[in-house]
Formats: sequence, C-alpha cells, structure tokens
Amino acid sequence: MINTEIERKFLVDTALLPKLSGGTEIRQAYLSLDPTVRLRIKGDRAYITVKSKGLVERKEIQVEIPIAECEAMMELCPESTIIIEKERFEVKHKGNLWVVDFFHGAHEGLVIAEIELDKINQDVEIPPWAHREVTGDPSYLNSNLALSGAKQGE
Repeated sequence: MINTEIERKFLVDTALLPKLSGGTEIRQAYLSLDPTVRLRIKGDRAYITVKSKGLVERKEIQVEIPIAECEAMMELCPESTIIIEKERFEVKHKGNLWVVDFFHGAHEGLVIAEIELDKINQDVEIPPWAHREVTGDPSYLNSNLALSGAKQGE
C-alpha cells in the first residue's frame, strides 16, 4: 500500500531536551536515490522502503523483510554511500509524538527531530529544544547524509 509521509525536521539543542530513555538503534543504507530505495534495520526488525521525491510530503511504500536479507542487500549498496547509524528516541510534546535521532559514525554529533503530520498545513507547537527548522534543506535528508558522509574516492 502506498502511504503519504508528511514530516517536518528540526536541528535539536540537546541541552534543552528532557531526559531520554529507551532508544532504538537504527542502521540504514540506500540502494538507489532516484527513486529513493532505503534499507533499514530498526531494533530487531528490517524494512525496505521506496520513497518519491520531496522535502515535506512524499509517497512511500514500506515492506518488512528478514534481517539477514536486509544485511545482504546492504552489501549491494553503492560504495559512494555510507550506512547511516543513529539512535532514535520518542518524545511527547503537547500531545504530539516527535522522534529524535542521535547520529553516530560519520555524522556523530548531529541530532535531528522529526514530527509526522496528518496534513501539510497542520498546526503544531514546536518544542523549545527544536531550535532550527531544516525541513526545506535537502542536505538533511538521510539519503543525502548517506552521500555526504561517504569517504572521498569511494
């Protein structure tokens, strides 16, 4: 089934975050960027996802797959990309669920918060720790982070 993903992204001021616990480790890689074909291992589950182009609103199809198959497909990813590593936490703020990703590896220190919306113009109260919106900046798409973190010459 094709779903519509509508999300906004923000850089995070970690000094203002509430205490977090129960994070989930995520590893993801990209087989293709046009269309975006993402492989993700999230905790003890794995997925392959195909996404359309877009910064705020995108069509997506996600299918759960066995972890062993996901790992094997990750080995087929282009050498010009890296595997994104991050730990994801869920944070409630004013009745809304936010996810906060702490990136590791090539993007150590980067912290991004995302909120998924029901409609593109939905009003949402932005938490004080979400200090700069980067929704419209394609360099913060995970697929582009996978490219920008790749070692030169690969």
